[in-house]
Amino acid sequence: MALKKKSYNEDEITIFDDAIIYKRGEFWQFRMWLAGEGKYAVKSLHTKSRSTAIDKGKDLYFELIANKKIGKKYFSITAKEGVALYVASREKDVGRLIVKGRLGTIKTHLEHWLDFIGRDTKLKELERTDCEDYFHFRTKGNTKKKLPISQTTVLNEQSTINAMMNWLFKRNETPIDHFEFKKLPKIDRKDYAIRRSTFSPTEFDQIGIAIYSYWDKAKNTLDDKEWQSRTLACFYFMIASVTGLRTGEQKQLKWGDIVFLSGRGEIQTPLVEIQIRRETSKVRQSRKIAIRDNGYFKQIRTFLSQIWTHRSWKDYYVFSLDGITPISERTILYHFNKLLSLAGIGTENRNLVPYSFRHYFITQKLVNGLSHRQVADMCGTSIAQIERTYYHVDDDMIYEAAFVDYDVGNDGIIVRSGDE
Repeated sequence: MALKKKSYNEDEITIFDDAIIYKRGEFWQFRMWLAGEGKYAVKSLHTKSRSTAIDKGKDLYFELIANKKIGKKYFSITAKEGVALYVASREKDVGRLIVKGRLGTIKTHLEHWLDFIGRDTKLKELERTDCEDYFHFRTKGNTKKKLPISQTTVLNEQSTINAMMNWLFKRNETPIDHFEFKKLPKIDRKDYAIRRSTFSPTEFDQIGIAIYSYWDKAKNTLDDKEWQSRTLACFYFMIASVTGLRTGEQKQLKWGDIVFLSGRGEIQTPLVEIQIRRETSKVRQSRKIAIRDNGYFKQIRTFLSQIWTHRSWKDYYVFSLDGITPISERTILYHFNKLLSLAGIGTENRNLVPYSFRHYFITQKLVNGLSHRQVADMCGTSIAQIERTYYHVDDDMIYEAAFVDYDVGNDGIIVRSGDE
């Protein structure tokens, strides 16, 4: 846009009729209106020389024009604004490329990054090395809740951060496409993390007993609201233990996804067939599983029929007190912790969470002889992931096999059962 001003003094020089250089004190300055951004680009040319100022002014003018043609802005948005743009773009992917729960995880990861980098930090001022201390920040208690953070969690956050930076770079909002985080030591998979985050068979039995005590309305003198909340949560845990569904998959399960079967082929044992829809699956693939009908789904339907007035159930959520709003993660976690306490299960130095029911389900399927492929197909994951994550099951089976058909004699010597 041509300059409106038509007359200039000796310390004001036009640059191609669109920009101007002028003297402030002893140094020359540059100014140009950027119509696309609604602001003046103002910059010191760092020179006292008139001729040098003219040359620098022309160079800067050409740079701004070239950037304008490729869509590159002169002014920078803040880190907070960049996160908002990226999250808005990912919201469009919900139901197609990602599940709603994944969007929530992305938001949480980027909130931690904003705490570290500063919400008002200009994106165009960032450098690749600006997040070198991110791991230290996240693992040394510099968080709002002061909770311990695992290395895996930080790695996942770093991946989300760099995915956002790459997205912003392609839109000319930042000069870098990723941060160079400090390389972290390789995670030792032999730390038995999964063993500590699942239940033993004895603990699982204790939970089963505690459930019936926990939701007993008369024994606990519960009002209707608390009794309904406890009962729904307990059914959630019971069904999680026999299906191995992920949290997002189970919360978004609808009655239309459930089919009751009297049996199949020569097997006449009643079955429940469950359809996991693509849009609710973490891996964006639909799958179908069948489990023995242990009565849990029929019991929860009977329970909900006392609360609901719906005529057609197929479009309503299974784990919901109104059929419309799925049970919240906060509610699930609250009742899970109460239940563990009632069952007398200690959690010190253990990562027991509602997801532990899925770990227990997979572990038991492997122990009982299902192949890695069968378990992977049933749980909607890869064989490699099963092998990596549940290696300890194989270790246990190796050691147990060493003593199959063997007994310890009175003299302390291990002998084969039945030997003279």
